[in-house]
Amino acid sequence: MDNNRRKILWAGAAATMAPLAPMAWAQAGSLKISHQFPGGTLTEGDFRDRLCRRFAADIEKQSNGALKGVVYPGSSLMKTNSQFSALRKGALDIGLVPLSYAGGEVPETNIGLMPALVPSYEVGAAWKTGEVGKLLTKMLDDKGIIVLSWIWQAGGVASRAAPLVAPEDAKGQKVRGGSREMDMMLKAAGASVISLPSNEIYAAMQTGAMDAAMTSSTSFISFKLEEIAKNLTTGRNKAYWFMFEPLLMSKDIFARLPKAQQDIIMAAGAAQEKFATDAARADDKIAADVYTKAGAKVFDLDEPTMRKWQAIARDTAWKDYAAHNDSCKALMAAAQKLL
Repeated sequence: MDNNRRKILWAGAAATMAPLAPMAWAQAGSLKISHQFPGGTLTEGDFRDRLCRRFAADIEKQSNGALKGVVYPGSSLMKTNSQFSALRKGALDIGLVPLSYAGGEVPETNIGLMPALVPSYEVGAAWKTGEVGKLLTKMLDDKGIIVLSWIWQAGGVASRAAPLVAPEDAKGQKVRGGSREMDMMLKAAGASVISLPSNEIYAAMQTGAMDAAMTSSTSFISFKLEEIAKNLTTGRNKAYWFMFEPLLMSKDIFARLPKAQQDIIMAAGAAQEKFATDAARADDKIAADVYTKAGAKVFDLDEPTMRKWQAIARDTAWKDYAAHNDSCKALMAAAQKLL
């Protein structure tokens, strides 16, 4: 009888312990890092992929191997638009995600691609410690997400036929803006809008389903749009297109780690920000060179043209966003203080 009782108790204990194994492994530091961009190496390729690899190498070094990160580029781990939700649920550890892609789920995140609200890298950098950054950090924390790296990228427009520089150029063109708010500005300028992730732009432009696409300078290079685009409006001078593409971590996964490892992760994330800004600025210039070499006409925005777009954005996208809820209103007001 005693022997049978021991067998039952041991079986119960084994069954109880089995489900804990995956969590124990996660706590040991095997972190999955997802993004949608082309893969490369630690020193070559899309800087957003390199950033993730640098981050993984840094946390492993600083933790003496207790933390490890595995990078999954090109949406190879999960679909592009599934990453934000997966982070919130703890189904994904870390992701480098264009924040505005989550706009359908969390409307506040649309501020991550708000036309003309961030006109320079300097203004973008000021968000982190400014009122808007504190509000955004708290909002994301409440949604189950930790911001590890603050990354802003300038962008522009690549087009197949006619250039798109000033608002009057948009009329009649089928354009990908990249966010609900960017699309509102484009519609007001007379364009038809197309909604899809940046890694699907090439195919849409190639088939003629899209005339022009707004995206980051790095994506213009990585997705080889110079093969089909005849015009490029760059982000190297003025830009009304600035995308917030932070490195994010699931709050649930983060909370399971010991304090020392949490500190390493936060420090490693912050350490990538200078690298990201320098790389983004360099890509603004590289994109212009690549398209010029491919035979495309290259244009830069001047201050008066940027202000024309900003006037349209203020009456459409900014106004609509602020009216959505109190949280959006507060974020918009705080962001405008930095202009």
